[in-house]
Amino acid sequence: MQRVFELVRKEFRQLRRDANMLRILLIVPIVQLIVFAYAISTDIKNLRVVACDLDRTAASRDLVRALGASEYFRIVGHMTRPNDADAWLDRGTACIALIIPPGFTRDIERGQSAPVQILLDGSDANTGTVALAYLSRFFRARSEKIAMEHALRASPGRRTWNGIAAETRVWYNPTLASSAFMVPGAMCVIIGLAATIATALAIVKEREIGTIEQLIVTPIKSWELMLGKTLPYLTVGLINAAAILVANALLFHAPMRGSLALLLSVTALFLVSSLAVGLLISALSRTQQEAMLTAFFFMMPNFLLSGFMFPIQNMPEVLQWITTVLPLRYYLVIVRGVFMKGSGLADVADQLWILALLTVVIMLLAISRFGKRLD
Repeated sequence: MQRVFELVRKEFRQLRRDANMLRILLIVPIVQLIVFAYAISTDIKNLRVVACDLDRTAASRDLVRALGASEYFRIVGHMTRPNDADAWLDRGTACIALIIPPGFTRDIERGQSAPVQILLDGSDANTGTVALAYLSRFFRARSEKIAMEHALRASPGRRTWNGIAAETRVWYNPTLASSAFMVPGAMCVIIGLAATIATALAIVKEREIGTIEQLIVTPIKSWELMLGKTLPYLTVGLINAAAILVANALLFHAPMRGSLALLLSVTALFLVSSLAVGLLISALSRTQQEAMLTAFFFMMPNFLLSGFMFPIQNMPEVLQWITTVLPLRYYLVIVRGVFMKGSGLADVADQLWILALLTVVIMLLAISRFGKRLD
């Protein structure tokens, strides 16, 4: 271990002298977290609505006012003719057109169904789907309110309300805030990306500056070299993880319900797997440019297939099989469970042992590949 210790000292000295690398490793991850958490959001609010009230009664005006008072919708204009909705939607100045026909209040007073027309811009499928859900919930609640008021004004013998009382309760993230889901995922992606790229340049950099030969002629073994290359970046990765947790506590307030010790332990294991991937890339590459390109080629499918943005269950079966060899997939499940559900060791054991197995396999591949280069 004395040789490993000396190699670790050498790596830390190189890191201290390389100010640009230190800035990339320590500052960029925090900036990336802020960008991820703020820019990538599944919450959709302030949907632009243009209204056409052809009934012009207190009930119709109250409906428009209630829609605009919701945090999800914003009234941006009023029309006098339904045909004007085409122009609003074509220009993109509104994504929803609400048309209240004549006789809206009359139908309510008679206890009849009071139809309204909704025109929705579906050019953005995600926004359209969410808007439909919001509108459905709004009009269902509004219908129940109007029906209750109508029943109370009716004769005593008819004061009944037989509507469905759907009580919905959301566990783990009651407000469905995207930050509670996005911040843990962003943490996983950021530290994994930084660790992989940093170590992808470790050996190939020695090769380019001509110091690889000096390492080859030393009595150090390949596994000792790999360990010495890994430990400094593992330390930096854990510092990044701690900084991200602090940034979350100060800026995003995503709940952290589980054990911090478990989270950091699993993070250390995931960092080893990411560092091993980077070392394998570095051992296979001859130049830093080649190593960088290879790292990005690996990280892109790793990012898309890990379940960070898109559910794995919705992917084609072939891609689902590919995800089984990605450490990030299992780390994401563990981190989100610890963050949002307060999962313990027993709850994440199934994911943890697969992550540990993948880490060992990748590290052995990196050591064996570099051993061939030493011959």
